[in-house]
Amino acid sequence: MTDHKGKLSPLLKQATGITAAKGEGAYIIDPEGRRYLDFTSGIGVTSTGHCHPKVVAAAQKQVATMIHAQATTVMNPRLPELAEKLGELTPDPLNAFFFSNSGTEVAEGAVRLVRQATGRPNVIVFHGGFHGRTMGSLSMTTSSVALRAGVSPMMGGVVVAPFPHAFHYGWSLDEATDFCLRELDRIFVTYSAPKETAAMLIEPVQGEGGYVPANARFLKGLRERCDKHGIMLVFDEVQAGFGRSGKFWAHEHFGVTPDAIMIAKGLASGFPISALAASEETMSKGWPGSQGGTYGGNAVAAAAAIATIDVIREEGLVENADRMGKRLWDNLHALKKDYPEMADVRGKGLMVGVEMRRGDCPDGERAGKILKECESRGLLMLRCGPYQEIVRWLPPLIVTQEQIDEATGIFEEALKATA
Repeated sequence: MTDHKGKLSPLLKQATGITAAKGEGAYIIDPEGRRYLDFTSGIGVTSTGHCHPKVVAAAQKQVATMIHAQATTVMNPRLPELAEKLGELTPDPLNAFFFSNSGTEVAEGAVRLVRQATGRPNVIVFHGGFHGRTMGSLSMTTSSVALRAGVSPMMGGVVVAPFPHAFHYGWSLDEATDFCLRELDRIFVTYSAPKETAAMLIEPVQGEGGYVPANARFLKGLRERCDKHGIMLVFDEVQAGFGRSGKFWAHEHFGVTPDAIMIAKGLASGFPISALAASEETMSKGWPGSQGGTYGGNAVAAAAAIATIDVIREEGLVENADRMGKRLWDNLHALKKDYPEMADVRGKGLMVGVEMRRGDCPDGERAGKILKECESRGLLMLRCGPYQEIVRWLPPLIVTQEQIDEATGIFEEALKATA
């Protein structure tokens, strides 16, 4: 007889064995009261930490006033307020915003916009990028075959170009950059003519693909080619943006301004909201009815996002991410001298990856064991990369030097325990 008791899907797998009964700042607390340093931040979401009092108060006030003011039916006053605050943070001329629920929906919105605005069908993405799990965004995702397996065929019009991952290629950064720009030019004469290319869409710092930063010369090369051919340049700042990299936007490290920015994750400290930023002129080139959604720009999530921006500014969290990122960088590089299996340490700010290797081979098994040892010692972290070989460091932007030092100390204990 069928068991009709409701259950979670067996496909939903937890990275840890922890049940989170409570969140408090940089900590998750289980039902027995044990505290865990949370260096996952809900995959980069809880930027102001768990349950920041100002974010909680803003959400509670909004819940008591209006929970759901559907954005294409009535005006939700929080949305223009949020757009105004975001417009103070985005580069000129990106002053118009489409709000949705998640990064993957913003990726879908970006594809619609660039195709409609240019009248061109193709989008160039970059190897190792992650842009979401819905079919359009998944078609642009190449960080892991596991995400795409069993659901082909993918959406047409997507062209994959190489990303300058120098460590992967075994080249210098200049060699990798030269190769990738040459291959991009080759794509224009072999695969996607410039007049059929709507946009290039790229993460300034790759997330799920392995915490690999781009570089200034490469992104400037993309900007030059986009300007030459009338192609739009879209930056996916879903994970790397909103202060995580030690600058408010990760692309600020490279001195390149995009035509559109995808925003999500850290925008509202845990509430589901995302945004696509572009100029008003570009947005107006989209077709009527192409932007919408039942829950997009939810009033409570928008109120939490407004409060999150205020907290980030008032508490200097971008500056803290820069300082604590340097502390984390120094601690990990000091460990790397004694643990050669830490083959590479890379990233920006509080978005750092440690690539584990056994000889010349990616060592996802070791990375998994390290995370379990860290968990047993009160530190929660995640893996990423095509072989799950990257231990990723993703603490909240409120993290302290003492917490950074405690976490790297636990990491060293885990290295020793799994040797």
